[in-house]
Amino acid sequence: MMSRKPKEGRQLAFDELLRLSTAAVSVDIDRSFPEAFADELSRCEALNKHLFRPNTYLHKWWARRCGSTFRTILKQFVPDPARRDYYAPGGLEGKIVLDPMMGGGTTLHEAIRLGANVIGVDIDPIPIAQARASLAEVYLTDLQTAFDSFFEKLYQCLSHYFQTECPACQKTLDSCYTLHGLRKHCACGEVVQIDQYELRHEADRTLRIRPDTWEITDTHCISAGPIKPRPLITKAETICPICHQKYRDLLDTPFYARYVPVAIVGNCPEDGLFFRMPDDADLERIARADALRDTLDFGAIEHFAVQDGPKSGDLLRRNVHFYFDLFSSRQLLYLYHAIEGLRQMEGAERLNLALLVSTSLELNAMLCGYKGWFKRRPGAIRHVFGLHAYAFQYTAAENNPINREKSSGNLQRLFHDRIARGRKWAVAPEERKIDRHGKMQVMKILGEFDGGTEVYHQSALSSGAQKFLLIHGDSRRLPVADQSVDIIVTDPPYYDSVQYSDLATFFRVWLALMLPDDFNWSYDETHSAVAIKSGKDETNFVKVLSGIFRECARLLKRGRGRMVFTFHHWDPNAWAELTLALRSAGFRLMKAYSVFSEHPISVHINNLNSLKHDSILVLASAEDVIVGRWSPLTVIDASDSETFCRQCSAAMGWLLESDYSPDKVRAVWKSLISGRG
Repeated sequence: MMSRKPKEGRQLAFDELLRLSTAAVSVDIDRSFPEAFADELSRCEALNKHLFRPNTYLHKWWARRCGSTFRTILKQFVPDPARRDYYAPGGLEGKIVLDPMMGGGTTLHEAIRLGANVIGVDIDPIPIAQARASLAEVYLTDLQTAFDSFFEKLYQCLSHYFQTECPACQKTLDSCYTLHGLRKHCACGEVVQIDQYELRHEADRTLRIRPDTWEITDTHCISAGPIKPRPLITKAETICPICHQKYRDLLDTPFYARYVPVAIVGNCPEDGLFFRMPDDADLERIARADALRDTLDFGAIEHFAVQDGPKSGDLLRRNVHFYFDLFSSRQLLYLYHAIEGLRQMEGAERLNLALLVSTSLELNAMLCGYKGWFKRRPGAIRHVFGLHAYAFQYTAAENNPINREKSSGNLQRLFHDRIARGRKWAVAPEERKIDRHGKMQVMKILGEFDGGTEVYHQSALSSGAQKFLLIHGDSRRLPVADQSVDIIVTDPPYYDSVQYSDLATFFRVWLALMLPDDFNWSYDETHSAVAIKSGKDETNFVKVLSGIFRECARLLKRGRGRMVFTFHHWDPNAWAELTLALRSAGFRLMKAYSVFSEHPISVHINNLNSLKHDSILVLASAEDVIVGRWSPLTVIDASDSETFCRQCSAAMGWLLESDYSPDKVRAVWKSLISGRG
């Protein structure tokens, strides 16, 4: 637990190192970049970013890049060569760093650690809320005290709905989670569909659920239990063997009611982990919660309406028209009492805990799956957005968010992982170092702190260090003075296939109730830089990015000011529109590098022939660049991820210098990346 002494010690250490430099930033990145070093670190970090940078993962956000890569980028701009080393603390004091598309906030966290003053902008309010909570200095002791009180009130109100009995000793205790099967029907009647009959594989036994009686056993003995009126079937069984009809979803039934409980999982202090068939007492607890569902007042129903979108459209096709239908009655009771508890709080404690409750919804909804089949599996709950989309489960896992014991996705575990671990790390940030034998060591960066002081006007950034200005709005029009930013480091949206802001509505509708006056929770999709379609016609991607890049050109200091961002995409249209947006803003490519970014076994890209590397693009104003740095290409090799990114970067450098028409730029990209359009 963080005390006042560690915080004061951190401040003294940093003050001793702090030297507000008047020197311009280094532009060594125009000539070289430690690609092999950054590549090695990113390969370590890619699969466990939340463990490497815990203070940036308070709330769910998508497609975060490796913090080590962005630290390496920023270190290249440190004026003092002695402090340019990756493991040296600070180095950007007196500099202003902007991220106009901040998302998860990686740039802000990495830059503020190096002593810079930072500006973060996003059109979605969730990144702004997360950055404010995670960058502001607040004592962990205060957060822990607030959480303990908040949790205890929730537990007193809700625990009896989530309890069960140990089948061995009959002791009443907190359940861990409840597994539900999906109701379906055919001409013969209803069935309940689950992923598989095996519930748990362990070293000495396999727990199975019987399809006829729903009993859970580790033997193959003949059952003595009564036959259930609805048989269990697996997801592999799609056609009824009697009437030969395809099993159909109950689309006219509210989504939460399409599921029925088939197993309850708990962990008894005396008898250990158990799986049990729900009995009358368990079903009565669920029924009591269901009886209260319609009495919960969350405000106007229109606030929860699902709007048609690239991802939310999947909900409408399943006849889900309101976000609260995605939650069981017990989960809605949890939300209702959490919102009531948050209204009695204020300040940083309220903000942090509201974000904690919001992010917990990804692990506490009826869209959560079950992944506890194997003993070595890290927890039992598969979160909602594992595939960057809405996934509809056969075996849904209804979590117990107020279990006193830390378990997958409950509040106790999330507070430890997202807040306590993050705050401890912020005071003494750690980096990985790989020795010559390939072994990874952990190094504390003494003198750094991942946080600072929030300011509300750019004038406050002209002095001091580690200040942050957050702007919720359209980055095409920013209240920032001309030529006042030293460095821009960002990560643009992924063109056309990932709609993060559409998915984020799942959280926004609840955050608007938890923090109604703290942020503007409205969001205008028309201002989002995502292509609705590819082709000759101008998409929102090129239209919005052009405006953002023009604003970046206005803000960036002339001469040594640089904009750096990471990008990758197979689609030639994505590269063409990025090229056109940059050229319209007067940017030219100074240098490009390639670094590993995505592990091929990451769930959302597995088996998709996805790119595993990012291009790191270093850009400057055209008036600061000598033309002729790049030569024309005739073809781009798409057989290797790294080669592809390098050649796309080179092609973009050449096309930025060209005077080709937009149609010609698009045509060239399609010819270069043949078969990918």
